[in-house]
Amino acid sequence: MWCLPSVRPNVSEMFKCSSLRRFHSPVLKQPTSARFSTTFSSESSPYLPPLFSVAPMMEWTDNHYRTLARIITKHAWLYTEMIAAQTLVHQQTNLDRFLAFSPQQHPIVLQLGGSNVESLAKAAKLSHPYGYDEINLNCGCPSPKVAGHGCFGVSLMLNPKLVGEAMSAIADNTNVPVTVKCRIGVDDHDSYDELCDFVYKVSTLSPTRHFIVHSRKALLGGISPADNRRIPPLNPWQTLGLVDTAVYGVPSSGLTRRQVLEQYQVYADSVLGTQGNGRPNVRDLVKPLLNIFHSENENSLWKRKADAAFKECKTVGSLLEESLKAIPDSVLDSPISESPESGEDDVFADVHNVLPPPYKAVEQVMLCA
Repeated sequence: MWCLPSVRPNVSEMFKCSSLRRFHSPVLKQPTSARFSTTFSSESSPYLPPLFSVAPMMEWTDNHYRTLARIITKHAWLYTEMIAAQTLVHQQTNLDRFLAFSPQQHPIVLQLGGSNVESLAKAAKLSHPYGYDEINLNCGCPSPKVAGHGCFGVSLMLNPKLVGEAMSAIADNTNVPVTVKCRIGVDDHDSYDELCDFVYKVSTLSPTRHFIVHSRKALLGGISPADNRRIPPLNPWQTLGLVDTAVYGVPSSGLTRRQVLEQYQVYADSVLGTQGNGRPNVRDLVKPLLNIFHSENENSLWKRKADAAFKECKTVGSLLEESLKAIPDSVLDSPISESPESGEDDVFADVHNVLPPPYKAVEQVMLCA
C-alpha cells in the first residue's frame, strides 16, 4: 500500500521532478494547456520530493480515496490506479472519466499499464492536458490478469529493452518526469545484478531517472496476487497522518478523525451521482473510510452500522450521522496522526536511516560494478 521510500539502485542519476502547482478549488480538473518543467527545483517548487508515496492500488486509489488521503497528508505523493494505455486510446471521447482529478491532489502521478509502445505514447499525449506531475509505467503488478497477458506488469522486467523503448516514447509525448515502478525481481530472476541490469538498460535507452522499487520479488507461478503483496499490517490512515512530520519534517495538519470526516463528507456529497447512472453512489464514496477506525475497539460495530445504513441513507452525511453513534467522542476527537502508544511498533522509528540522499544532491551517473 505504501512506498517508503523511493528506492534508487546505484546505476544512474535519479529523482528529476517537475515544477508543480498549488491547490485551488475542489472541482475536478479539466484539460488545460499548462506546461511543466522537467527538472525539480527545491527553490521554485511548492511540493516536496517523493520520499513517501501512496502506491497505486486497483479499485482503491480512485478520486475519492485520493481526496481523503490528501486531507490527511499534504506532502505524500499520490498515485492513480493503474490505467491501461489501450483504455485511454479507445476512450478518447470519455477521458475525464479516467483522467480528471481535483487540483488539491497534487502532487499526483499517473500510472499507465501496457506494453504496446505506440499505445503508451498516445496515452501519455492524451494525459498531458490534465497536468499530472509525473507519468509512471507499471512494471510491478503480479496479477495473472496483467502479468500473464501480453508482457504486461511485472513481466516487463524480463524485457528491459522494451521498457526502455516504451519509456522513451512516453517521454517524447510529455514534458513531466517519467518513472518506473518495478520489483526486485521475477521468479528466479532476482539477483541484485539483474535488478541493476534492468535499471541500467532502461535508463540508458530513455530519460528515466527514478525507479520506485517494491522490495519484494514477484512469483508468477503458484502464488496469488494477494500473497505477492502481503506486508505487515499497518494502521493505514494513522500511518499516513504521520508522514508529513516523520518523513518531511513539517507540521502535520493536526486534524482529528471528526474533522477529517467532516471535510471528506463535504467533498463526497458534492460529487454524489455526478457521473450519471447514480454513480458515484454512497457506497462508492464511503469505501475509502472503511479503515478510518482501524484498531479501535468500536471499528467492527461502526462497520456494521454503516452497512445497515446503506439501505436507507441517501447521502454520505446522513450515513455518517447514523453510523458514527457507534464511535465514542474520545476516538472521534483524537488526532488521526497520533503517535503510536508505548509498546506499539513505530513504522517510522528508523526512517532517516533508510531515506535516500537529500533531493538537492548533485546528480551522478553510476554504473553497475
